[in-house]
This record gives sequence, structure tokens and C-alpha cells, in this order.
Amino acid sequence: MFYRRIGTVAAAALALTVGLALPALAHVTINPGTAEKGGWTKLAFRVPNERDDASTTKLVVTFPTDHPLPFVSVKPVPGWKAELTEGKLPEPVVADDGDKVTESVLKVTWTGGKIEPGQFQEFEVSVGPLPKDVDEIAFPTEQTYTGGEVVKWADAPKTDGTEAEHPLPTLKLVAAASDGEHSGMAMTTAAPPAAQQTVAVMKQSASSPASDGTARVMGVAGIIAGLLGGGLGLASLRRRSPAA
Repeated sequence: MFYRRIGTVAAAALALTVGLALPALAHVTINPGTAEKGGWTKLAFRVPNERDDASTTKLVVTFPTDHPLPFVSVKPVPGWKAELTEGKLPEPVVADDGDKVTESVLKVTWTGGKIEPGQFQEFEVSVGPLPKDVDEIAFPTEQTYTGGEVVKWADAPKTDGTEAEHPLPTLKLVAAASDGEHSGMAMTTAAPPAAQQTVAVMKQSASSPASDGTARVMGVAGIIAGLLGGGLGLASLRRRSPAA
């Protein structure tokens, strides 16, 4: 009876913690979530399927027009077709180098594939240079399911600090590291765009924190391990008590 109670408590705790963690993991997110201002980076739009009875068949990511990204390229995803839509900006924008920008990539659309229930897919793009005068840029996203349902990931953060129902995928921009923190890297500053892009990706992958989803999963695992350990300890004390 004693062991059965321990198992019941552990199972209930597992169900509760996993139940709380999974909805947060089901949002469309950008990974990594931060990048250096003025640099190049690779972004992965991580798209989970939130439905049990439908598959995701289309993804549309809208790119910023107030701070347009001069260069955008996509990584092929097996089974999916990527289409870049370019067009005129609502208003001309003066880039960091002083040039006036009137056209840019407005959105990227992926079609042709499927994200089945219980699965997720990552859609990668390489972008740069990132703006230097803002702290974040947003990428409103639309996720289409079989049957025609469209989920719009475009909700701004709530003023009370709680998470929105469909959070807007956002990339945080941080100040570039000082030259002293990149000793031995001075030769890369004059590299052509492709080389600059590669360097930026290397720095980002080495310095960025783990994604929120990974952190939540590790937290759940820690709670479960603690519960099981506590149960074994109580069982051990109970076995020893008669002999004392």
C-alpha cells in the first residue's frame, strides 16, 4: 500500500507538470531567440502541430517592413516548397549604411509538405545584416491546417506579464560584443557576405542559451526525478523502522 501511494503521487505530479509544460512548448517560436545587432544569423521557425485530427500544410512568415532585412535566403526542407515574396515597402526606409530601401522580402511561404499530429518542423532562413537601432523584430506567422483552419501567431505580449494565446514570434536583438571579446577574429570583419554569415552563425550557436522549450522539459525531468528519489528514501526508512 505504501509503495502504491508513492507511485500514485509521482504519476499525478508527472501528469500535472507535463500538462503545464506542453501547451507552452506548442507555440511557434524562433530559435535561437536572440541575435547580435548589425550581424548575420540563421533563424529556425519551429512549428509544432497543435491538432490531433489535422496536419499543418502551409506556413507563412511575414518579415518586418519598418526594419527590412536586406538579404534573406532559405534552407530547403524536404517535401516543402519555399517561395519568397518581394515587394515595395509601405514607406521608404533609410538603412544603417545610409541607403534608402524601397523594396524588400515581405514574406516567405512554405507549402507542399505536412506536419502530422504529434510532430513539429523547423523552417530555416539566413538573414542579415540585422538592424542596429532596435531591440527586437517581429515575424507574424500564419499556420494553416488541413480543413482550412488558419492560426495567426500575432498576439502582442500582455501588459500583466502573462503569455498571450498565440504569441508573436519575436527575435531579440542584443548589442554586438566588443572587439576585445573577439580576439583573433579581426580578419573576418572584411569578409564577403557569405563568410560573414557563417561567422555570425558560429558565434550565435556557441553563445545562445538553450531554448525555452528545452528548459521547460529539463525542469519537468528534474521535478520527476526529485519525486521518485523522495519516494525511494521514504520506502527505505519504512523498511528500517521495525529493526530500530
